[in-house]
Formats: sequence, C-alpha cells, structure tokens
Amino acid sequence: MSGLLLALAGFPLLLVAFWYTGQYFGVTTRLGEHPTAALVSFALLLAPYWFFGFGLAAPLRRWLKHPWQRIATATVFILPYLVFSIPRHEFRPDLCGELLIAILGLTILLEYGHGLWADYLALIAIVLIIEKHIFASAWPIPGLSGLEKLLFVDVVLYEYLVVRTHIDVGFDLRARASDLLIGLREFLFYAPVALALGFALGFLHLHRIAGSAAWLGASWLFTLFFVALPEEIFFRGILLNLLEKKIGTRAALFVSAALFGLAHFNKRAVFNWRYVILAAIAGVFYGRSYLANRRVLSAGITHATVDAVWSIWLK
Repeated sequence: MSGLLLALAGFPLLLVAFWYTGQYFGVTTRLGEHPTAALVSFALLLAPYWFFGFGLAAPLRRWLKHPWQRIATATVFILPYLVFSIPRHEFRPDLCGELLIAILGLTILLEYGHGLWADYLALIAIVLIIEKHIFASAWPIPGLSGLEKLLFVDVVLYEYLVVRTHIDVGFDLRARASDLLIGLREFLFYAPVALALGFALGFLHLHRIAGSAAWLGASWLFTLFFVALPEEIFFRGILLNLLEKKIGTRAALFVSAALFGLAHFNKRAVFNWRYVILAAIAGVFYGRSYLANRRVLSAGITHATVDAVWSIWLK
C-alpha cells in the first residue's frame, strides 16, 4: 500500500504538470465553457494509468475474485466519457453503448478466451479502434482526441494486470535508477544509427533552433505518457511477451520491432517506407531496453527521448 500512498500524493502534482503542459501547447484554451468537465474527465482517465503503475492491480485481484466481478468493474471505464459529455450537452447514447460494448467485449474475451488466440484477437481489436479513431468523437475538441487512446490504455492495463495475468507486462512507474540508465543507454546506442540512416534516406532534416528546457521538458513528459508508454505497453509489454512464448526471445524482439515499424506505415504518406525502416530499427532498441530489466518504463524512457529530440531538432 505504500506505493499507492505515494501515487496518491503524487497524482495532484502530475495533474498540475499536465495542466501547465496543456497551457504550453495551447490545449487548455480550447476547452470552451465547461473546462471543469474536461479536466475531471482527463483526471479520471489518467488515474487508472497512474495508479496501476504503483501497484493498484494487486489489491484489485484480491478483491475481484470472480469473473462477473471483474466484468462488472470494467464498466467504470465509461465514466470519463459521461463526466465529459453530459455537462457539455454532448452525450450520445449510441456512442456510449458502443464504448460499453467494446470495453465489456474485450473483458469477456480475455476472461473466458483460453489460448493465445484470444490475446491476438484482443490486440487486433485495440489496434483497429485506435488506428481508425473509432471513438475519437467522444472528446471532440482539438488536442483531446488522444484521450481515446488513454481510455484504452486504462482498459488494456486492467485486462492484463487484473483480468488476464498469464504474462508479466512489466508496467511499473516506481522509477529506478536502472530505468533511466538503461533507457538513456539504448537511446545513445540508437542515435548514431538513426542519424546516419535518417540523413542518408532524406528522412531527417536538422532544425537549426536552440529550443529550451521548458520546451524539451514539456515535450518529453507529454510524449512519455501519451505516446511512448502506451506503445511500449502494447508492443513490448504484451506483444513481445506473447510472441516470446512461441518463437523465443530473440525472434520475438525482431518480429515485434518489425510490427512496430509497420504500424507507422501511414505517417505523413500513403506508405512511408523510410519511417517504417527507422521505426523498426528503433523498435529493436526499445525492445532491448525492455528486455534488460523487463520494465516498460525503461523502454518508455528510450522511446520518449528519441521522439522528443526528433520532434524538436530533427523533424
């Protein structure tokens, strides 16, 4: 419980940090007449993500002993949508119903589906939901479309830390020195490869700007929580682990990296093969970071540092 108490103390500070990050990127100015509804909705989305990183799953597994309890509990993930949409008079019964079907469908599938086929089917469903932005209209404000992804990060963590626990995802936000050392080490290993190949392919272009500590810090924090960790949970914490059971660690590392690269095929082009190649190579280093201590946070640090540096100086 000490971890959860630490998380409880740190959560308000995290919300404040994201509030200022939102201000820095101009998101808070778009919240309209009901900013409180948006802020509370965001807090409800961030809370499971944050508290699962500090040990929430263990007491939940003790309390939710029966399948029906775990399935019923999954309905709480609809609350952020209700809190956001009702005060703004944007509630849609059809969208709410579809969200519930998706959340409960994933929970039932992973509760009763025996075998890895259920995991792969669930992962395919999640990819389609995120890539097709099926529920992006639940938060129809520019800059908030990523909350759809955050919702399904919560759902995935619940499914694999509470409902279906046959793999050790390695999601833990109680940072260790080794997370930072491994994460930055793999960044330094990847950087010369990415720079040499990126410039040779004409994919990277140097931005001659000084940047600032605030810019880098805000970009890194945003990227860590909303890009790096969600993707590392999926590709390393879950997919690599599932593949490892069938094809071994080394092959799983390269296959998951290749799939990670292919997931970026449609970024800024119909088929951006340069992005695919560099992302696949990056996936190898993210995977190495994860496998070094079996912790998603290490891979997230490598990933966030690559993306933050790229977005500011090399995009």
